[in-house]
Amino acid sequence: MKLLAQIGRYFLLMKRAFSRPEKFSVLYRQTMREMEKTGINSFSIVVIISLFVGAVITIQTNYNIENPLLPNYLIGVTVRDSLLLEFSSTMVALILAGKVGSSIASELGMMRVTEQIDAMEVMGINSASYLILPKMIATVLFFPVLCLLSIIVGLAGGYFSCVLGDVIPPSDFIEGIQYGFRPYYISYALTKTAFYAFIITSVSSYFGYYVVGGAVEVGKSSTRAVVQSSILILMANLILTRTILQ
Repeated sequence: MKLLAQIGRYFLLMKRAFSRPEKFSVLYRQTMREMEKTGINSFSIVVIISLFVGAVITIQTNYNIENPLLPNYLIGVTVRDSLLLEFSSTMVALILAGKVGSSIASELGMMRVTEQIDAMEVMGINSASYLILPKMIATVLFFPVLCLLSIIVGLAGGYFSCVLGDVIPPSDFIEGIQYGFRPYYISYALTKTAFYAFIITSVSSYFGYYVVGGAVEVGKSSTRAVVQSSILILMANLILTRTILQ
């Protein structure tokens, strides 16, 4: 019953969050701020992780398929499809759940315990729409950009490992990236990332918005937000993969 009550309260919060904003100019300004906070500030971590993961996948793939009967370009194919189908969407989303999700839950939690949200409600402001809707719009629009960035940087990491680490000839790696390429994989990755962005933002906002207590409870709500977002991302990954890749 407690789970059903939480699910019901979550959907009621989403209903309030998606209600018509009082001023679209305010929504636009808030969305731009959230894009900077949740999107642009995540560039560095996405670049660093994707660069090294692309290099590592290249080295490991070369190590595992050392066979004179298999052409070298298969390493490029494997790296490309690994990034497109799973890492740059799902794995990056799990990383952003820890960074962005905990930040959102902590921000809203501190606003709740310091009674800033209560003050908005007293002034007649729809606090759910004012605080949560810009975050959801910003992440749903910007996380696919981070996904594309991760794909490009990951492939660059694989290429640099070929050049600097003498894994395979770089020309073979480039040939593998181009071989049998399906543009549909990009739209598949971006679609999954948009769903993950909504999950991260909405779940983290829910746990932060309904914090009860003090600073300790804010920390606990951030942890719960990251854990629950990660679980839901993995569940959504299974459902979306089964649905889209048929």
